[in-house]
Amino acid sequence: MKPYKVLVVDDSAFMRKIISDLIENDANFQVTATASNGREAIEKVNQLSPDLVTMDVEMPEMNGLEALKIIMAQRPLPVIMLSGINEQGMKETIMALESGAFDFIRKPSISNSQDIIAVGESLREQMKEAMMAREQREARASASKSEDKPPAAVIPKPLADTPLRKQELPKKAKAAEVPGTSARDKLKPEAKTASPKETGKNLLDKQPGNSGSPRNPVKPTAAPVTPASSEKAKNRSKANATPVTPDVRLQLDGVPGTFVEPPAASADRKSGSTKGLRKLVAVGCSTGGPRALKAFLENIPAEFPAPIVIVQHMPPNFTKSLAQRLNTFSPLEVAEAEHGMILRQGAAYIAPGGYHLKVIPAAGGQYAIELTSEDARNGHRPSVDMMFESLLPLTTLERHAVIMTGMGSDGARMMKSLYDSGVTSTFAESEETCVVYGMPRSAVELNCVKHILPLHEIAPRLVQAVK
Repeated sequence: MKPYKVLVVDDSAFMRKIISDLIENDANFQVTATASNGREAIEKVNQLSPDLVTMDVEMPEMNGLEALKIIMAQRPLPVIMLSGINEQGMKETIMALESGAFDFIRKPSISNSQDIIAVGESLREQMKEAMMAREQREARASASKSEDKPPAAVIPKPLADTPLRKQELPKKAKAAEVPGTSARDKLKPEAKTASPKETGKNLLDKQPGNSGSPRNPVKPTAAPVTPASSEKAKNRSKANATPVTPDVRLQLDGVPGTFVEPPAASADRKSGSTKGLRKLVAVGCSTGGPRALKAFLENIPAEFPAPIVIVQHMPPNFTKSLAQRLNTFSPLEVAEAEHGMILRQGAAYIAPGGYHLKVIPAAGGQYAIELTSEDARNGHRPSVDMMFESLLPLTTLERHAVIMTGMGSDGARMMKSLYDSGVTSTFAESEETCVVYGMPRSAVELNCVKHILPLHEIAPRLVQAVK
């Protein structure tokens, strides 16, 4: 088989050389050309028809985001973004994922050989997944054309639409075989974040905004309200945090900490209830997740009677940009989760990169977020399995679990445990809309999914199930 052709785009000649060398460490890929800006990238995509593009986000003349939009409109193909860790680069990376980029990696530190190696492994893994996903889509399209009917989801339509009792599930729902799929489980896990394992005390010390010691916490103060710049801003008053009553304290390893107020409720949502919480939604996703989360959260109403906790596989810092971006689209209040936040109806919380997110009981019938730096699970931190596992003992809550697009199988095993324990409902995105049908497929094959739906149907059906 001929190697896949790759176009490398970066304004730095040195970085183009590093990325090209990392790519060609795998004989299945060959760098056939390079480009120094977005305009040149568009020309070479049209001239050379590469199989895949790696695209720097920030470049002169035409940046990667602008080039991506034109490429996806003219000649769609897998594009992997290379992002710096500055604020502008992270924001544009999130926008690129919304605009159709397959995934992204952060640029390696050129002074750290181990970092270059780790980035190379991650890049090659994403490239393999991108090619497998493309071949899978082409196989589905070919089969559909030959049968003169639209592509079918892995599960027949009646099953996708109707909640099932356990005994009604098929013995095994298998996705179509894709060349190279068996190698997925052998891929190396992501490199661990550098932060060492911490105790509850150290974790509290290191959280943003907690400048006081855990024993003498500094009460957060209300953030100033900025002038309204959109219809959403006109209808709500935001505050980052408000003081909490003394009876709301979290015990971690014997160290008392401070609960942090969740995002402020909309002005017309009078209760913004945190007490007597009865329902909870947990969502996991990976490759293709930012785009899926946008489509999902846009269709959840502001008065949704449950908090939503989310794990999206992403490095540190990028999750904050993702939360800020999603908050501009969603009727809900979307924020990056902080340690000790009280869960509130009508709000969504995204696990910060580098920390596992768990849901734990708190005083007064409330529930809170616990962030931990335990070892990665399934190669990830945050891990969907870790979040789902924390829901197992919360039997007084009506729990709903959702798995959307992503490579690997993170979340499937614990969704099965939740299903077996009698969780209220489980959802998985169907193959037809997944960027990568990995995590949902693993859950479907464990026979633990009650609703298998295309992306645009998940939110409306979830709202029905929760209400």
